[in-house]
Amino acid sequence: MHAESSFDPRHPLKSLTIPRDALRPPSADNRPLGAGLSMAAHALLIIALALGVQWHTEEPEGVTAELWSAVPEIAAPRPEPQPEPTVAPPPPPPPTTTPQPTAAERDAEIAIEKARQQKLEKERQEALDQKAREKRQREEKERKEQAQKEAEKEQQAKEKAEAKQRELDKQEQARKDQAAAAAREKARQDQLKRMNEQLAGTGEPGSTGTAARDAGPSASYAGRIIGRVRPNISFPFELEGNPTTEVRIIVLPDGTITKSVLVKSSGVPAWDEAVLKAIDKTAVLPRDENGRVPSPMLLSFPHHPR
Repeated sequence: MHAESSFDPRHPLKSLTIPRDALRPPSADNRPLGAGLSMAAHALLIIALALGVQWHTEEPEGVTAELWSAVPEIAAPRPEPQPEPTVAPPPPPPPTTTPQPTAAERDAEIAIEKARQQKLEKERQEALDQKAREKRQREEKERKEQAQKEAEKEQQAKEKAEAKQRELDKQEQARKDQAAAAAREKARQDQLKRMNEQLAGTGEPGSTGTAARDAGPSASYAGRIIGRVRPNISFPFELEGNPTTEVRIIVLPDGTITKSVLVKSSGVPAWDEAVLKAIDKTAVLPRDENGRVPSPMLLSFPHHPR
């Protein structure tokens, strides 16, 4: 327990003597209390700093005050300006003499200047040449592009013309096909008509046959054949007794002579040979009235026809 201090009015300093126990550090046994006090002190310090900063951020209000001197005083007179001391100007510098260049130096300067001018001229000429090359390249590129465009146009026009021509050819072929089909149909109709006419019969009114036409040639057909062959007989000699040569002729359905055989000689070999050569020269026989060419046929060729 600490001793109480006494106050003596006669000796105030003596009366304020602090007891020796009060200056001793507190005991370390009560640590939680010390930690709590430390934290409280820090918190108060932080609050005080925050309030102080907030207070300093406010702008102070302007204050005006008048100052009065307690004892009136009179200002001393201004000092007179002292004249500045005159200083003599420095002497002018001696004139500098520029050394005159020698002839060799002038020649060197002229050569250097000439070389510089030549270099500048060369650079200028190279720049002009470069511009000219670039211009030629641009013009060549433009010409190529223009030629390519024209070639593409021509190709497109050519393809268009070819397509149009193909279309026209197709239409023309279609017309030809139609015409050919119409011609085939007409030929078929004509063939049918001929067949119907053939089936109707071509005999005489008093004929008792049942076929469409007679199997043998008409009465005048043999004379027509002899009349076709006789102009081709080349025999300029005269013969007595009017000898006659009989020949069998074999032909195709279209009248082409394929073979001629001597059946009965006239007794004059020269006449027989002339008749056979004339038949070979004739080559094709005319059709009969019914449109057919009978084969084989036996024909007689007298030297002098009756």
